[in-house]
Amino acid sequence: MSGLLPVEEAQARLLALRAPLAPENISVSESLGRYLSQDIIALRDQPAAALSAMDGYAIRFADMPGPWTIVGEVAAGALTQRVAGAGEAIRIFTGAMLPDGADTVILQEDVTADGTKLSLTGDGPGAPGRHIRDRAGDFAHGTRLLAAGTRLTAGAIAAAIMAGAGQIAVGSRPRIAILTTGDELVPPGRPLAPGQIPNSNAPMLAAMLAAEPAQVSLPLHIGDDRMSIAKAIKELARHHDVIVTVGGASVGDHDHVRGALGDAGGRIDFWKVAMRPGKPLIAGAVDDALLLGLPGNPGSAFVAATLFLRPLVRYLAGARNPLPVIRRAPLAAPLAAGGSRRDYLRARLEAGMLRPLDSQDSGQTISLIEADALLIREIGAPARDAADIAEYIDVA
Repeated sequence: MSGLLPVEEAQARLLALRAPLAPENISVSESLGRYLSQDIIALRDQPAAALSAMDGYAIRFADMPGPWTIVGEVAAGALTQRVAGAGEAIRIFTGAMLPDGADTVILQEDVTADGTKLSLTGDGPGAPGRHIRDRAGDFAHGTRLLAAGTRLTAGAIAAAIMAGAGQIAVGSRPRIAILTTGDELVPPGRPLAPGQIPNSNAPMLAAMLAAEPAQVSLPLHIGDDRMSIAKAIKELARHHDVIVTVGGASVGDHDHVRGALGDAGGRIDFWKVAMRPGKPLIAGAVDDALLLGLPGNPGSAFVAATLFLRPLVRYLAGARNPLPVIRRAPLAAPLAAGGSRRDYLRARLEAGMLRPLDSQDSGQTISLIEADALLIREIGAPARDAADIAEYIDVA
């Protein structure tokens, strides 16, 4: 536990501390951002019949170039018993069922109607089957549309409903408590005494979780008092799935989180990760709750939350792939060689190229405004030139 864990091993060990939460059934209409616990299987063909893709006339292509006799009309949602016979046309509208006998829709712009007589005045459809949405052209009954572990987007919700879903099983939303520590921290907007700073980490982390399927409690703050921190951890563990502590994770005389976790009856799984910033990161458990201890500097907390907190929330909520997506782009400027820890450098994407910010001080917040990517520099990586390909994580 005294060594520095590689990032991937630390992520794996954190997620192994607890199984994903039990699923719950909810309305598919209210499932945005949730993760499926079961596959979505289509209960119907879509469309359930051949439909017109345009406003026009349903005809038999063999009767081209006309003329035709208009013998009826069919609108979307309506049924027609009329069959398109030889030389006959049926007025049809977008989304309407194609009448039996017809195999093509001719656009209304390509014809002229005079009473019941229809004449071709434009180019016409050009081939049989034009302007028709085939039955099951979107998907067929029995098709697996969405796999378990998929995050539900607006488009996925539309497809699930079209497939016949009403209630669906999704992972439960983990209950998250944010506990900041430190005598120097003051709530946002309050007057500051000498040596004090505003507590920006708690709102930042809550904001980072706003797009995740999580229930985040109002942040709690406790000063540098080990007994009080231990009592808070013990109480929070009764009602939350994850306790996120911020600050107090290092080796200073006023860093009490590790000791307080033990006082609360918990255990540490690992401490310290081979990354910069964010090395003093704690993972453990107390009763049925997980504890994730983040460093106190805003830049360090931001990186650690990107790599560990958000993936943990997604994993507990049922995500199939909870870890950040690693992307690649060319460098906009040279990059110095790597050191003894993996660096996550705040960077900007400029015209598709990665430019690391000038300052990487983890105590600064101005870089958190400017950065939309974390540029990854591996341990011992050689220096690289502009235009060399680098890996990054999107944090926009």
